[in-house]
Amino acid sequence: MDTMTEDKARINRARLRARNQGFTVRRSRVRDPLGTDYGWHVMKGRREVLHARELDELERWLAGEGR
Repeated sequence: MDTMTEDKARINRARLRARNQGFTVRRSRVRDPLGTDYGWHVMKGRREVLHARELDELERWLAGEGR
């Protein structure tokens, strides 16, 4: 499996885990890693509960390590 496919699978698993916990995961449209809005946004309804810059950080948070 190539890196792109592995990343997509990780993203899909993170989205599924978030949905099962009642959250929505959105990826920022900003592509500049230095941008303040860059990364992943976890929403509960219309309220942002997490802004993660990296997929690893998002996965750890969803696993309960950051709450």
